Amino acid sequence: MTAPIFYFDFSSPYSYLAAMRIDDLLPTAEWRPIAFGVVVQRIGKTPWSFGHDKSVTQALIDHRALDRGLPPLRYPEGWPKHTYSVAPLRAALVAGQLGLLKEFSRELFRSAFVEGADLRDLGVIDAAAVRAGLFHDEVVSGIQHADIKAKLRADTEEAIERGVSGVPTVVVGDALFWGDDQLEDAAEAFAAVPD
Repeated sequence: MTAPIFYFDFSSPYSYLAAMRIDDLLPTAEWRPIAFGVVVQRIGKTPWSFGHDKSVTQALIDHRALDRGLPPLRYPEGWPKHTYSVAPLRAALVAGQLGLLKEFSRELFRSAFVEGADLRDLGVIDAAAVRAGLFHDEVVSGIQHADIKAKLRADTEEAIERGVSGVPTVVVGDALFWGDDQLEDAAEAFAAVPD
């Protein structure tokens, strides 16, 4: 049985919500950071977060966080347009090579949406890595490696080819489940897949 794939980007508060609970529903899911900025450019989509009035959607996100026992969200200053970066995505891939992709990713999400920190800051990335159990500079030192850059490009291209148009998206077989509110449906679909 092929494991579900969890596509996410650190710019997405919905990805944050999903990352905090996906292991309870789909513990075998393979986490794959993708460059959502590339996805939206390629498919010609304008994310909701680029709209003039984000307050209704942010209130919904805040409500979901509260319902799940998560702290109130704090968005990085200038989010999303002026905080987007591939550095945290690459850093997550480095952490994945070291066996701590999930732990590191959760720490980065907390940095962005609980602390309101700017993930373009390599110091923020490094601090998240240390909290996740990695050594100082262990992740940051690898984000410029050619294999890491190539992996992020390849995973992003693969997501586009599969039809991913938003994050988070969970892939179960050929089915796409887009949104934090679709995790239960994804888990149900995965449970129904024959061995």
